[in-house]
Formats: sequence, C-alpha cells, structure tokens
Amino acid sequence: MSVTELYSKYTRVWIPDPDEVWRSAEIVKDYKEGDSVLHLNLEDESPLEYSIGPKDNPLPFLRNPDILVGENDLTALSYLHEPAVLHNLKVRFLESNHIYTYCGIVLVAINPYEQLQIYGEEVINAYSGQNMGDMDPHIFAVAEEAYKQMARDEKNQSIIVSGESGAGKTVSAKYAMRFFATVGGSANDTSIEEKVLASSPIMEAIGNAKTTRNDNSSRFGKYIEIGFDRRYHIIGANMRTYLLEKSRVVFQAEEERNYHIFYQLCASSSLPEFKDLALSSAEDFTFTSLGENIFIEGVNDAEDLVKTREALTMLGVKEVHQMSVFKVIASILHLGNVEIVSERDGESCHINRDETHLHHFCQLLGIEQEQMAHWLCRRKLVTTAETYVKNMPHAQAVNARDALAKHIYAHLFDWIVEHVNKALHTSTKQHSFIGVLDIYGFETFEINSFEQFCINYANEKLQQQFNSHVFKLEQEEYMKEQIPWTLIDFYDNQPCIDLIEAKLGILDLLDEECKVPKGTDQNWAQKLYSKHSSSGHFEKPRMSNRSFIVVHFADKVEYQCDGFLEKNRDTVYEEQINILKASKFQLVADLFHDGKDVPPPSAASKTSRINVRAAKPALKGHNREHRKSVGTQFRNSLHLLMETLNATTPHYVRCIKPNDFKESFVFDSRRAVQQLRACGVLETIRISAAGYPSRWTYPDFFSRYRVLMTKKDLTIGDKKQVCKNLLETLVKDPDKFQFGKTKIFFRAGQVAYLEKLRADKFRYACIKIQKTVRGWLQRIRYRKIRKSAITLQRYGRGYLARRHAEMLRLTRATLICQKQYRMVQVRKDYLRIRRAVITIQAFARGMFIRRLYQEFLLHHKAIIIQKTVRGWLVRKKFLHARYSAIVIQCFYRRVRAIRQLKQLKIEARSAEHFKNLNVGMENKIVQLQKKMDNQSQDYKSQKEQLAVANTALGSEVNKLQKELETLRSRQAACTPVASLQEELEKLRAELQEANAQRKQIEEEFSNEKQGLQQRVEELEKENTLLKKEKEEMNRKIQSSTQGQAVDASQKESRLQVELDDERQRYQNLVKEYSRLEQRYENLQEDMSSMKFHPGHRRIPSNQSSLGSDSNYPSISMSEAGDTDDTIQQVEDMGIEKAAMDLSVFMKLQKRVRELEQERKRLQTNLEKVEELSQRKGNEPRSSTSEEDINADLAYNSLKRQELETENKKLKNDLNELRKAVADRASENNSSNELQEGYNLLLNQLKAANEELDVRKEEVLMLKTQIVNSTKQSENINHINSNDVSEWTNNKKPVDAEDIVNVPDSKNKAQDWGYLNEDGELGLAYQGLKQVARLLEAQLQTQSRQHKDELEALHTQVELLKDNLEKKQDVLNHFSTLSPEALVEFSIQQEITRLTNENLDLKELVEKLEKNEKKLKKQLRIYMKKVQELEVSQATRSRPELTRQVTIQRKEKDFEGMLEFYKEDEALLVKTLITDMKPNAVSATVPCLPAYILFMCIRHADYINDDQKVHSLLTATINAIKKVLKKNNDDFEMTSFWLANTSRLLHCLKQYSGDEAFMTQNSPKQNEHCLKNFDLAEYRQVLSDLSIQIYQQLIRVAENIMQPMIVSAMLESESIPSLAGVKPMGYRNRSSSMDCESGGPAGYTLQALIRQLGQFYTTMADHGLDPEIGQQMVRQLFYSINAVTLNNLLLRKDVCSWSTGMQLRYNISQLEEWVRGKNLHHGGTIATVEPVIQAAQLLQVKKKTSQDAEAICSLCTALSLQQIVKILNLYTPLNEFEERVTVSFIRDIQNRLQDRIEINQLLVDTKYTFPVLFPYTPSALTLEAIHIPASLSLDFLTRV
Repeated sequence: MSVTELYSKYTRVWIPDPDEVWRSAEIVKDYKEGDSVLHLNLEDESPLEYSIGPKDNPLPFLRNPDILVGENDLTALSYLHEPAVLHNLKVRFLESNHIYTYCGIVLVAINPYEQLQIYGEEVINAYSGQNMGDMDPHIFAVAEEAYKQMARDEKNQSIIVSGESGAGKTVSAKYAMRFFATVGGSANDTSIEEKVLASSPIMEAIGNAKTTRNDNSSRFGKYIEIGFDRRYHIIGANMRTYLLEKSRVVFQAEEERNYHIFYQLCASSSLPEFKDLALSSAEDFTFTSLGENIFIEGVNDAEDLVKTREALTMLGVKEVHQMSVFKVIASILHLGNVEIVSERDGESCHINRDETHLHHFCQLLGIEQEQMAHWLCRRKLVTTAETYVKNMPHAQAVNARDALAKHIYAHLFDWIVEHVNKALHTSTKQHSFIGVLDIYGFETFEINSFEQFCINYANEKLQQQFNSHVFKLEQEEYMKEQIPWTLIDFYDNQPCIDLIEAKLGILDLLDEECKVPKGTDQNWAQKLYSKHSSSGHFEKPRMSNRSFIVVHFADKVEYQCDGFLEKNRDTVYEEQINILKASKFQLVADLFHDGKDVPPPSAASKTSRINVRAAKPALKGHNREHRKSVGTQFRNSLHLLMETLNATTPHYVRCIKPNDFKESFVFDSRRAVQQLRACGVLETIRISAAGYPSRWTYPDFFSRYRVLMTKKDLTIGDKKQVCKNLLETLVKDPDKFQFGKTKIFFRAGQVAYLEKLRADKFRYACIKIQKTVRGWLQRIRYRKIRKSAITLQRYGRGYLARRHAEMLRLTRATLICQKQYRMVQVRKDYLRIRRAVITIQAFARGMFIRRLYQEFLLHHKAIIIQKTVRGWLVRKKFLHARYSAIVIQCFYRRVRAIRQLKQLKIEARSAEHFKNLNVGMENKIVQLQKKMDNQSQDYKSQKEQLAVANTALGSEVNKLQKELETLRSRQAACTPVASLQEELEKLRAELQEANAQRKQIEEEFSNEKQGLQQRVEELEKENTLLKKEKEEMNRKIQSSTQGQAVDASQKESRLQVELDDERQRYQNLVKEYSRLEQRYENLQEDMSSMKFHPGHRRIPSNQSSLGSDSNYPSISMSEAGDTDDTIQQVEDMGIEKAAMDLSVFMKLQKRVRELEQERKRLQTNLEKVEELSQRKGNEPRSSTSEEDINADLAYNSLKRQELETENKKLKNDLNELRKAVADRASENNSSNELQEGYNLLLNQLKAANEELDVRKEEVLMLKTQIVNSTKQSENINHINSNDVSEWTNNKKPVDAEDIVNVPDSKNKAQDWGYLNEDGELGLAYQGLKQVARLLEAQLQTQSRQHKDELEALHTQVELLKDNLEKKQDVLNHFSTLSPEALVEFSIQQEITRLTNENLDLKELVEKLEKNEKKLKKQLRIYMKKVQELEVSQATRSRPELTRQVTIQRKEKDFEGMLEFYKEDEALLVKTLITDMKPNAVSATVPCLPAYILFMCIRHADYINDDQKVHSLLTATINAIKKVLKKNNDDFEMTSFWLANTSRLLHCLKQYSGDEAFMTQNSPKQNEHCLKNFDLAEYRQVLSDLSIQIYQQLIRVAENIMQPMIVSAMLESESIPSLAGVKPMGYRNRSSSMDCESGGPAGYTLQALIRQLGQFYTTMADHGLDPEIGQQMVRQLFYSINAVTLNNLLLRKDVCSWSTGMQLRYNISQLEEWVRGKNLHHGGTIATVEPVIQAAQLLQVKKKTSQDAEAICSLCTALSLQQIVKILNLYTPLNEFEERVTVSFIRDIQNRLQDRIEINQLLVDTKYTFPVLFPYTPSALTLEAIHIPASLSLDFLTRV
C-alpha cells in the first residue's frame, strides 16, 4: 500500500499544535510523492498548507477511524502513535467519564478529582472471577488478574503504581488492597484484612502532606506484601518504606503543609487526654505555619485523628503507646518554637531559662532541660589528644535543632512502621504474596535537590525493569505463535543507571565527599564535572558551577548541588541523641537505641518466606563506615526492591494527573503528554508499534472481513485458509502481516487499510442498494400518479352529470314550493284572525272570574298567614329551646366522646365492649333487691314484735284495771294508790313512746323503700338510655367503619409490604445464622486440624448423647452441648474479651447450679427409696410398688451415669479452656491489662473446677448409696438362680417383682414349672402379670398426670380469683365517680365477670371430658392388648391359627403409624436421611422419607414418649444439616431435602390438631392427629431449616448458572450474523485466558433454558410445592437480570445496537419458557424488566429531544446512573452508526435529575427475595402409603 493511497483526499491526520499538542485536520487534495506542501482543512474549516520535508517535517500522523476512537485498550488502535493515544484518552475521560484505559499490560488511570461510585462491593463482586479483557478497564481488573495468576501459576505477583504527585497513586493502591481484602478474606476470624486496610489511615497521617499539586501527597514510597496461605486467604502483610521526606518536618513551601498528624493533634488539642501536650492552634507553631495555610478544603483534621486512633487500636497499639507517640509528635512542634538567641559576638548563642516550649519539649520526652538547653547551643569536638566543647553560632544551632527534629520524626516513623508490621505479621506459613508498590513518579521542578535525585533514580530502575518486562512479553507472544522473531530496538537506560550507581558514579562521589572533613557541595560538583563530562547522560549547565544535568529517560533534569552533602550525611550531634537515650520514657529511649541506626530491611526478611533471586547480580559497593549515608541506604533498599520485583510477575498502573488546578474532569493535553512520556506508556506503544501491534484471531477476522471475500472463498471449510487467501490477495507486501498458530499479526496501519476496504465495500453495496431502492420508489410513484389521474377523471365526469340532474330537480321543486307557499300565506291569515277573536273572548270572561276569585283568595290567604305566623312563632320558640338543649348535649357528649374515643376505637369491633357497658348492673340490682327483701323481713319482724308488745301491754292494762277496781272495792285496805297510779302513767308513757317509735320505723322503712324503688327505676331508665347510646355508638362506629373501607385496601397493602420486609429480614437473619453456623463448624475443623496431640485421641462414645447439632433456643438441648458452646464462645471471642466479659463464666456457674439441683433431686429420690424399703421390709411387697422402686433405681442409675459423664466432660473442657487461656496469656505477657483479665478468669475457672470436683464426690456418694439400696433390695428378694434358669429363653428377663411374688413355702416346687409339665401355663401367667403391672403403672402415671392437671387448673382458678379481687378493688376505686359512670361500670364489670367464668368453666369441663375420653380410650387399648395376649397364650399350641389371626389383625388395625425401638433410631436416620439417594424413591410417592418420619413421630406421640419424639426430631434435623453440608453443591440433593423438609413441616401442621390446619382434612386424617404433644416449636425449627435449605438451593443454582448467564445472554449469537466484531487489544489476549484452546466453550441460550428446565423438572419430581418452585424461578430470573445488567454496564464491547437486538430476542425466549411452564403469574417476568429496558435503550434513536423524552418515559426500571452509563458505553460497530453526543446525555440527566432513586450503579447480585412457604396439606392418608422393600426398613413395625 503506497503513501499516495494513505494520504488521499478526505483522509484525516494529526498535526503538531503549541497549545493542544496535536490538532486534527483533513486532507483536501491528494498527496503525491515529491510534494512539499500538504493541503489541509482544520476542524474550524480554515485552510492550512502544511509544509513537508524529508528530515525536518515528515508526513503527519494518520488519524484512526471513528469506530476505533474510545477503545478500552490503546493497542487496539490501528495507528499507534502519540496523538492517537492522547486523543483516545481524552475522549474516554471527557465524553464517557472513563478514568481507566488499558495500554497493553499497563493500566492508565487518570485522576478525576471527584468521588466516583465505581468502587463499591458490588463492583468488586462483578470483577471477581472475570478475565481481564472481558470487562471494562478498572483497578479491580488488574487486582483480579494478579490474584488469579497467583492462584494459577503459584507465583508471587506485584502491582506497581506510579505517577507524579497528585495523580492518585495512593488511592489506586488503597483500592487494590481493598479488593484483595474483600476477595481473599482471612480464613479464620482474625480480621487480618481489616488490619491491612487500617494501616492506610495511619500511614497517610504520618507520611502524607498537602503540596501545591495534591492535598494528600505521599511523601514516601512503600511496598506492601500481602501474604496468602495455600487456600489463598489473607494471613498477613508486611510494609517496606523508602525515602521519607524528612525536610518537610522543618520546612514547607507556600500553600503547602507539614504531615497531617501535626494538624490533627492541633485540631484535637482541646480534648482532655491531650491537655498535657500543651498544644494550641497550628498557626502558633513554626513547623506547621510556614506554608501560611493550615487548612485543607473539605478535610476535618479532628475527625481524621479519631480515624487514626481507631486504626492504631485495631492494629494493637495500646492507648498508652498512642499517647507516647502523640507526646513525641507534640515535642517536635515545641522544639520548632524553641527560640535560640544569638550572642553579640555572633560566634555563640544561648536559650533563655524561661523558654516554655523547651520546657514542654523536655517534659514530653522525659529528659533534662538544662542538658538539652546546653547542647542545643554547643557541640563536642573529639581529637586524638583531647576533647573540648565548642559554641555554635546561631545559624548552626538552628540547623542542629532542625536536624534533631527531623531525626526524631524519622525514627518515630520507622517505629510506627515496625509496629504496623508486627500487627500484620502472622505465624502461619506464607504460601505466596501479592505486593503493592506505591512509589513516587518522575519529578522535575524549578529547583531540584537531593530528594528529586533519589526519586528519579528509583524511576530509572523501575523503567528499566518495565522495558525489559514489556520486551519479554512481546517476545513470548511471538514465540508462542511461532512467528519469526526480529530484534526490536528499545530504549535502554542502563548507561544512566551506571552514571548514578556505578563505581565512581554520582552517589559514590557524593559519599566520598561526605567523608572529607571539609567537603563542600561545590567541590563535589567540580569532581562530577571532571569525572563525567564525557558521559552522554551528564551535562554541565552553561551559566552555573553549582548544578549539573542528568539526561533521564523522560526528560533532562537540572539538580542544584546546594544541600546534597548535608542531606546525604543526615548529621545529628551525638550529645543530643545521648540525652534522648537517657529519657525516663521507655518508648523515647527505644527510638534512639543503637540498633536503630541499622537500616531496617530486617522486617522484610523476617516476614518474607519466599526465596527472592534477582534477575542479575547487584553491584557490590565499597567498604563504608559503620554509619551509612542516606544515598547508600536508599540504593541498598532499591536493590532489594528490584530483586523482589524481578522475582514476581509485575502488573503496572500508571496514574496521570489531568490538570494542575485539581478541577474535576478537565484535561490538559500538554501535562498529560509529559506524564505519558515520563511513565513509559508511549514507550510501550513504540515497542508494540515496532512489531505487529494489531492481532486478530482467525474466527474474529473471518467474521469481521467476510464481506471482502468471494463466494468461492466462503465455500472453503477451513477458515484459516480463507483468511490467508484473502490477505494475500488484498495486501501485496508479505512483511505487513504474519500468520501465527491462532492469530494473524499486522503491522501498524494495516487494520486501518482493511477497515477502509471494508468501508468501501459497504459504501459500494450501499450505493447499489440505494440505486435499486430509488428506481423501485420511482416506479411505484409513477403507477400511483397514473392511477390517481384515472380516478380523478372518473370522479369529475360523474360530478358534472350529477350537477345537471340536480338542477332539473331544483326547478321542479321551485314550482311546488311556490304553490305551497301561497296556500300557506292565505291559511295563515285566516287562522290569525280566528285566534285573535277567541283570545279576546277568553280574556274578557277570565277577567270577571278572576276578580271574584281574588276576593275569596285574599280572605283565605289572610287566614293562612295568621295561622302560619302564629305556628311559626311557636315553632321558632320551640326550635330555639330544642337547639339550645341539643347544643348543650352535644358539647357534653363531645367531651365524653373525646375521653372515650381511643377506647371506643379499640373496643368498637369486639363484643367485650357491650359486655363492659353492662358490667356490675346485674350484681347491683341483685344487691338492691336483697337489701329490699332484708328490710321487708326486718319490717315484718318488728311489726310482729310490736303486735306482741301491744298484746302484752293490753293484757297488763286490763289486769291493772281489774286490780284497780279490786283495790277500789277494798277501800279499807291500806295499799297506797298513788304509787300504782304513777306506775300506770309510766306504763302508758312507755306504750305511747313504743307506738311512736314503731310509726317512725314504719315511716323510715316506707321512705327507704320508696327511695330504693325510685333508684331502681332510675337505674332502669339509665340502663335503657345507655343501651340506646350504645346502639347509637354502634351505628356511628359502623358508619365510620364503612367510611374507612376505602383506606382498608391501602392499609392491607402497606401491611403486606411490611410483612414482606419483616419476612425478608427474618430470612436474612436465618441466612446469617446459617452462615455463622457454617463458619463456626469451619472454625471447629480448623481448630481440630491445628491442635496436635501425641498418641491416639479417643472420641467419647457418648458424644452423640451429650450434645446436639441443633442450636435453636426453643428446643431443650443437652447441657454438655451448652458447655461446648460456651467454651467455643471463649475461643471465638478471644481471651482478652472473655477475660473482661464474665458472661462465659456465668454460664459455667449456671451449669454448676443445675448440677447441684439435680444432685439434690437425686438425694431426695434416694431418701424416698430408703424410706419405702424400710417401711416395707417386713411386709409382703406387691408387684406394682416393687416395679416402681426398681424403675426409680434404674432411672437414678442412668441419671447418675449421665451426670458423671457430663461432669467429666465439663471438667476436661474447663481444663482445656484454662490451658488455652494460659497459653494465650503467656504469649502476651507484656500486656498488664491482659494479664489482669487472665488472672481474674483463671481464678474463677479454678473456683468452678473445685466446685465441680465437690459435685463429683457427692455424685459418687450418691452412686454408692444407690448401689447399697439396690443390693439390699436384691438381698430381700433373693431367690436361687437355679429356680429361674428355665426362663432364660424368654426375650425379657424375669424382674425382681416376679420373684418376690413367688410363695416362700418349702412344700411347693422351687420353680414355675410346678403348675404343669411343660411350664407353659406358668409362662402365660407370668406374661399376664407383667402386662397387668405395666397397665397398672401406666394408669397410675395417667392418674398422676391427671392430678397435676387438676392442680394446675386449681392454680389457674386461684389466679382468676385474684384477678376478680383486683377488679373489685378497681370497682371500689371508681365508686367515687358519678352515679351514671358507676352504674355503667358496674353493669360492664358484672357481665364480663359472668361471661369469663362461664367460658372458663366450659373450657375446664371440655378439658376434663377430653382427658377422660383419652384415658378411657387408652384403657380400652390396653384391655384389648391384654385380651390379645391371653388369646395368644391360650392358642400357643395352635400356631397356624395364631398366625392367621395376627395377619388379619395387622391389616385391619393399621392406623398410619410406624413403631421402632430406641436403639434403631440411628439406623432409621441413617437409612432415611444419611444414605438416602433421590433416585431410590423416585418411583414412589414424592416426599416418602418425610411421610415415614412423620408416621414414626405419630407412634411416639401415641405412646406418649416425649423423649422419643425429641430425640427423633433432633436427630432428623441434625442429619439433614449434615447431608446438606456434605452435598453443599448438589442441586438434586438440596432440592430433594427441601421438598422433604417442607412436607414434614406440612404434616406437623396438618396433623397438629389446630382447627386452622384441619379445614381441608378428611375425617380419617382428622383421626390421625397428634394426641399428646404440641410440636409448634419444632415447626418453627423446621421452618427455619427450610429457609436455610432454600437459600442453599438458590446459592447452588446460581453457582451453576453463573458461568452461563453472560455467555448465553450477551455473547452467543441467537440471531446469526447479527453481531459484529471490532479490533481487540492486548487485554483480550490476557495471560489469564487459555489462548491455546481458545478459552472455555461458550454457553448458548438454549443451554441456559435447558438448565432452567432441568432445575424446574427436578423440583417438580421431588414433590416440591409449586409455589416454592415459582419463587425459585423468580429468584433465578433476578440473578440472570442482575448478572446480565452488571456485565452490560461494565463492558463497552457489548453496548451496541446488535447486542440490544440479541438481548431482546433472548429475553423473549425466556419469557416464552416461563409462559410455557405457567410461571408468569408470580412476578417472574417483572424481575427482568431492567434488562428489557436496557436492550430497548440500546435500540432506540438517540439524537433529538423527542428521543430523550421517549427514553425517560421508557427506562423507568433503570436508574439515572445506569442510563447515563449505557449511553456513554454505547459503541457503533461500523461507520454508518453515530455515537451518542455529550449534549444528548446532558439532556437526559437534566430531565431525570428530579427522579428519586437509590444512588447505585450496579444491581445487588446477592439480594434474595423473601421466601414464603404456603401451607399445602397432603391429600394422601397415612395408612395408604406403601413402603418399598428396597429401603430396608424391616425394623419398622406397622401399627
């Protein structure tokens, strides 16, 4: 391809520009060889004649096609040169806001000076596990590549982050470490990743400062090695630092600051703990105010200090050491303010005695003030003969003071780094590491000194390593593809490095001059001039003798020699250091220990366990003095760094600073080009362009350029050969391309040429299509015009004919109209005259009648008005009175209504309100009635007494009258009459008084009776009024309820949303619990693997009975398990927290108290047994009592064994815990606080251990007493063993009770065989006795339970009585209320009381009847069993009949229960759960294991064995957990056990006996309900377990689908030949991809749909509820949506129109599958709505404002960030598409800026919808379930 073909008309080129560096122009005239001028048009249409010369001004650079602009990888550009790189970076940065771009193996990062939302955890998850070329450029992609190569190649990695100050190096390194901390989290709970991240704020505080270019500039270099174990979890880290800028401590330029930590302390000086530091504002100190600006915009120094202290605490730096560090830092500030006063002679100086800052300095460092004041102004000179002290002049003293400050800060910096490394150090063996190098970039200022020289020296070394690595990668690529290798000439900066570090180099001469006693910077400069003047990389300035120029790889830098010697020596006077060594503070003395003078590479050698070998041997230095210079130390550390980097695989991040003003998204091309040249990016481009930079795989090349092929070429099956034929035809020069094994390599510009041919082909095709379409359109138009003309003629002629006919019709109609009109006029006149006459007559007659009528009407109206006015006046008066009354009533009722409003709202819908309204009325009426009856009875009794008294008085009066007559007749008698008369008068007076009292009593009684009657009537009236008011209130409540019916649906929806949120939170808690449980088990496994004990360690055989894997608090677990949990809690919390937190010890004490209670209970039982044995020692013992004693003895023995085992295990655990605490404490002896906590916990544990020993002794004593009592009972009931030897063939041994019941007579036989010859009758009799005793014992147990229930009911009755008494007190309290309120309250209280008592009595009666029925039923069952046993014993001689009856009875009596022995429980669990395979029961009833387990639970409930139910359910839950843990990635097994667990849960609900779950049961199923136990707690446990299994099922399915989603949804061609292929860069051939095999096979959409179908079919086959399956599919569709959308948002190559078409087609296929499975009703399709809208967004037009409005109304499910991101990423695949303009994107942002949404770019892939397990009862009856013989469940008995 000739030059004339390239530089033709309309070709765009780049020309140099002084302002923008490069400017675009277009050729307007074809260039011919030999032309001296190139005619161009600039972008503003101004013409330009660009002169061309063969040497001075070559042809300008060609511009890449627009389709390649904005590429992720710069190596994908066809033309690789500086303007193309600069323009691509600028377009990506300004238009798309992309700050990351690949340049081969380098990631170019441009500082946006703005917080971007691209570093969240969801972004980390999106990049984790992805190949580097699959996603958009990002720092996370580089970190993932390093992590993946470390895991795959098992080789250490390094990430080298470089750039000038303010370019964002520190932030990039920080995000890289955050990625490693998130992806490679620590394997145990050491939080090492948090410690690694916590080191960043510490190092920023002590090593970062504000400069003119950066507010947070790192003033040192650091290399952090993050260590990983064999499972690639973070186990530790180590940090190495390089060349701290110590001069910043004592000097800062204008608008710069000192290190952040100084300003943080000054900002927090008001805190109480900092009072001793004597600090104030930073403006008051010299070392912090030299820059004249102590603040940074947007930074709060006080808050940053809090973060720094928190980070120090996390890294284990104690508060005491932190305060010591702060004291040292504060002392440096005070030292800077020490004023040194010059003497008059100028040769000496002094410090005033009252210098406060010196006092604070010495006080903070714990040194002598006088000594420090003396030696700050003097120095000691030592000669061979004598030692003398010399005064220093003022300038020298100030320099010595500043040198001391720098020295103190440097040592403190090293101390902090050392302690950070100690905190990050781990004892675990390190398998590999990833190093992150954050080092300064190439620097050049107006004045360059020693620091810039060292920095540029380090960059020379790094650039050399970078060049060799790039060259090596290129060579490996060519060798791999078997392409002939030709040497590429690249810049080698080894001569420049030799100039600096070789023998007699710059550093060597500098060290030599430093040894000279009176060496000066000028002498050193002269030596440089004389030694290196001939070097090509060294120059002498023309106008200066005190500077030199070094030609670096990036630019020439002039260094000022002033200060080089002083900075290299780093001189500090020994006398001052000795004073600091004598400090009374240990930390200050340790800082200046002699060992500190040795350079600290030991930290790296101590932690790094990798043998690091350099690529080439380092240069050996000459012998030095004991104290090495700064340059020598830096050179040594740099050599060590290069050895480490050469032993690792490097990854490069080059940070670019876009402008010097820190403005967000402002790009300065001149500054960017300077940095691109300095950081080696352009060198990478040059090396790539020198070879074959453009590389295509054969399939991609075939797909892209198939339009250039002929039909004959397309018929060839070998695509490789087709590509070769095409290239040989199109490109004549064979050197322009090379054919590799898998790729085609092109020279620079060849891809652009092919793109031009492809565009020409498309252009020709377009022209042909346009020609054909335009001819077709013209023919269509002619036919349409001809047809229209014919139609117009036809319609015109018809119109003329119709118009003539219309004229004839109108003429005839006119004549008719005239005739009719004349007739109408005449008739109209006649009718008008006739109507006028009739009207006159009517009005005349009416006038007379109306006059007469008006007279009568006026009279009648007068009467009506009088009546109406009088009635109106009366009604007005009445209405006014009624209105007043109503107003008063309303106000009064409103007051009462306001008081009772809340109560009425609550009680409005319940019947309790009506009851409360009438409480107490009945009781009050009854009391009043009783009072009336009592008073009437009293009245009757008093009336009778009065009648008797009257009768007696009357008889006495008569008698007295008779006596008086007698006395009068006996006048001769000498009796005194006067006394008798007086007595008579007294009696009469008494009689009158009694009559008056009687009348008074009668009147009082009648009054009281009337009052009571009136009161009763009033109460009845009030009751009636209350009832009416109650009815009115009910009507009002009903009306208000009807009025609120509209809000009910809204409330219901809100409650539903809250319910879903609560369910989701609960399920998240369950998920977190399962995660913590899994983490706990992993920690246990790690602990077991880490602990090594010599010899064989035996696992306790009773371990399974001592604890349970179930950790639910609602289930009663074994206390030994609780103890294990407590010990594990101590291990998890750590010794420090456990020592301070006594909750662990309190749990142990609680366990001891429980053991004490158990011991007391056993002691009480033992005493009862002894008393019973003593009381019945001489009496014949019955079988029942003896059986109870033996049962109690057996129970006590088992309990004793269990307690002894638990005590032993608890003691062992305590010993192990104590040993672990002791070991941990011995490791941390230096901590006094930890030692005190350890001693406290150890003493408490010792006390608990002693108490456990005491309990053990008591248990042993109890065991001895039980054994003695057992022996006594055996001695009492002893019978010769030979007597029962014949019964050894029985299944159960003969109990002691049986032996006791044998008569002791010696005349009878000695065995049971005396009854008959064979002993069969005795055997039958013995069996009947055993059954009878068993039934009797069970009946006694039932009776005891019945008594307990009665006692409980009595207790409940007493509680109810107490409540009634309380209510009575409340009633008395309200007796002071008004009569209306009192009556209302009394009636309500009485009604409530009577109703409650009635209900309680009914419930009590029902319970008693239910218990009675249950006991009767059990008694009938037992009697039936006794009868069966008697029949079986009687018919033993006829086995055939017995066998026949047994078979019929089993078939007849099977009630859906399965019986098993306790010892078969483990076998049952093993068979049904542990060893169960889903295929084994595939041909049976779905969820068969769940039905079998429930039938076993039913039988345990039937026999009332709570231990059996508890044990079986616990074992089932634990076994399911173990199976799921073992098969944590098996979808089929997880689905199988989800179905069975949910079915078991449904069975427990269906047969629980709750009416809510029995509505759909059949009568037979209702008979199978559980009788004795309420398993509601276990239902909750199974519900939680189902949630965990569901979450695991989701996780397994997502893991299976994860690698399929992106390939199936975005990459596979569902519509063939729709997607185009664009040129790819180096990152698409990343080393993380399998280039040999072409990578993993891609998944198609059909494969994804088949996988979904397989999931759904598996769940359906296992009998999983359809609702759960639908929720499962909905969650999987959400995962498909999240992964697809996140990849779309992070991949530029898929954001195109064709991808949108493919994506929409793929989603339609998924929707079709969902509808085919009838799953579209559960919101499944709605979950993929964001992806649908994203696909539509890629397809719609994106030009006008109407398009923007349409996009805003279309993309409702996408956030603004997502819409803008897709528009920025949108990439046209050919030249006929247009990019989305920046103005259009801004229009979208303006339209959607008011939208309320979550500020999040990516979709949360870990979000899980809350699952709902609907209750679905089974239609199967338990007795109809068949158990296949293949399950080997022969030990189960059908009952």
